[in-house]
Amino acid sequence: MNCENNKSMKCPCTYSCSNRGKCCVCIANHAPYGEFPACFFTAKAEKTYDRSYPALAKDRENK
Repeated sequence: MNCENNKSMKCPCTYSCSNRGKCCVCIANHAPYGEFPACFFTAKAEKTYDRSYPALAKDRENK
C-alpha cells in the first residue's frame, strides 16, 4: 500500500475529519479501537459509521 495521499483516488468516507484521503494515517487511527476505515466498506454500510469488525463481516457477506 502506498501511504502517500493518492490524489487520483477519492476518499469514500462521508465523515468529515482531518485524516480524509490519508489512507495509512486513517488505518492507524482506527486500529487501536478495533475499527476499519470507510474504504473497507460498501457505500451503503459506510454511511452507518459503524466501523467495527462485525459490521465489516456483515457488509462483506452482503456483497
